[in-house]
Amino acid sequence: MQTSAALRARAEVDLAALRGNVRALRSRVGDGVAVMAVVKSDAYGHGALPVARAARAAGAAWLGVATPHEALALRAAGVGGRMLCWLWTPGDPWREGIEADLDMAVSGLWALREVTAAARAAGRAARIQLKADTGLGRNGCQPADWPELVSAALAAEAAGEVRITGLWSHFACADEPGHPSIAGQLDVFRQMVTYAEKAGVEPEVRHIANSPAALTLPESHFDLVRTGIALYGISPSPEIGVPEDFGLRPVMTLSASVALVKQVPPGHGVSYGHHYVTPAETTLGLIPLGYADGIPRHASGRGPVLVGGVRRTVAGRVAMDQFVVDLGGDTPEPGTPAVLFGPGDRGEPTAQEWADAADTIAYEIVTRIGTRVPRVYVGEEPRERADDESTTTA
Repeated sequence: MQTSAALRARAEVDLAALRGNVRALRSRVGDGVAVMAVVKSDAYGHGALPVARAARAAGAAWLGVATPHEALALRAAGVGGRMLCWLWTPGDPWREGIEADLDMAVSGLWALREVTAAARAAGRAARIQLKADTGLGRNGCQPADWPELVSAALAAEAAGEVRITGLWSHFACADEPGHPSIAGQLDVFRQMVTYAEKAGVEPEVRHIANSPAALTLPESHFDLVRTGIALYGISPSPEIGVPEDFGLRPVMTLSASVALVKQVPPGHGVSYGHHYVTPAETTLGLIPLGYADGIPRHASGRGPVLVGGVRRTVAGRVAMDQFVVDLGGDTPEPGTPAVLFGPGDRGEPTAQEWADAADTIAYEIVTRIGTRVPRVYVGEEPRERADDESTTTA
């Protein structure tokens, strides 16, 4: 196991902040509404296993993942409780999902056929949640096909092959306050839920709210909210507010050790293509992170970095393993921390600032941080600690 002092770069993950975010979200949605902690894509780059354990400890009633392989890995690591997995493809490990006590999303008849066949092979009923396409146009069953799917699912339930545990959908534009599709999708969801319940479905949970809806649309909360990016202390959209507006704190801080400081003359080109040329004699600092580590090349010449307590900007192009900042004549020692993003309360940039620099969203900034960057966990409670040397605890 590496010690934190030896790391060329680190993504520090504050599990105390994550637990605080879970508690803030639970308080915001109120009694009677459960919180799902979405830990897909390795918990948005934060580390699925430590995050899942911390979220559970803070009162998240459900976990959510995209692929069955993500879900089965968590089960193999000993993570129990209710877990919804929603992105299935033909031939996926349905039987293993049933045996691992997953709740599995079904969006069409093909999926229902596969899960019922797996249930018969396993000798036990599968827990399924029927997903409705209320207007997002991705996964989910169209309203025109809903009666057929509901009827087939009820027949499978009567045969003891499945238990329908949920009805759900997903917003397209909840991060755009006032967008007309929001009310439209809510209306369609209510209609599809009503149809299913009148047909005989008795769901444990009905849910459509993602992070932005959980934060701003109480009428969408139903029985459960699925919180992804908000769990990690990042606002789903600057339009709906900053994290502090919702009592949230960013969980990840990305930093690296300055690898080299050198003096260069005026007119010196920097990095590929010489898109940056020094305007005067100056000092350059080399930061050992690049696009192979998830630093967006689109932020070349724009990405903000805090070095020696001073805000700097990426000078020239981000390369595969490194980028350069113009230090303006300052000479911090090699090994000085360069902070790319964090909560922002110590002067460092935020993930949203990097998203703005790269013309993307903050979700992508944290999720894309690569495996060469060790996750260093702070604020961990003893009961959450994993016997896993692939992570570092500070």
